Amino acid sequence: MTTKEQIVENWLPRYTGTPVEEFGSYILLTNFFNYVTMFAEKFGVEVRGHGRAMQTATANDITIINFGMGSPMAATVMDLLSAISPKAVLFLGKCGGLKKTQVGDLILPIAAIRGEGTSDDYMPSEIPALPSFRLQSTVSASIAKHKLDYWTGTVYTTNRRIWEHDDSFKEYLREIRAMAIDMETATIFIVGFANSIPHGALLLVSDNPMVPEGVKTEESDKKVTADYVTTHLEIGIEALTELARSGESVKHLRFE
Repeated sequence: MTTKEQIVENWLPRYTGTPVEEFGSYILLTNFFNYVTMFAEKFGVEVRGHGRAMQTATANDITIINFGMGSPMAATVMDLLSAISPKAVLFLGKCGGLKKTQVGDLILPIAAIRGEGTSDDYMPSEIPALPSFRLQSTVSASIAKHKLDYWTGTVYTTNRRIWEHDDSFKEYLREIRAMAIDMETATIFIVGFANSIPHGALLLVSDNPMVPEGVKTEESDKKVTADYVTTHLEIGIEALTELARSGESVKHLRFE
């Protein structure tokens, strides 16, 4: 294999256990296996990729992929998806709220701050990490149908997993006025742009790590899953279904 195209066409099935031709045109990304199983149960389809790095399920031209955690894996899945040139990729991630957010709130980011470093291998640091407006607009409409509200703003993406004890880092987060923090969004936006893949994100606030009592625990994470994950997934499915129904292009940037 001598070209990127040859590599990703071979590696996408290798990572997921799913043949290239069986992927949907619209992709949901998640870090959590239970999102994939919930999707599969909803549509009565099988989960593929057991024992692989990533797991998938496909129904109604939508494929959901659990790609794992962190910016390197986010970059990997967006590179692999260039093998199928999806019409839209929506990331359903969890995040830590940094301002007035409460656990269970939704955040529809208008941009991401590239603190993770991985995206620097794809685009110069001056290039902002932005979502595709059409996709975010459709997600917004889907949230409204559920009679829910959401926050908007920037999300800071970092490679640091354990930082909740670091007061100087928390002061930095206050200074940059980010709405939330995660480990994938900026990478997905930049690598999506580099691969000409329309992309967006809808984040679920799973913890409030700026205060000691808000740091995520096993117990609190189970509660988030029980109370909010079903709606998070439903909104994502409905948004991509609406895009597929409309037949409209999601691209709003010229990939040149």
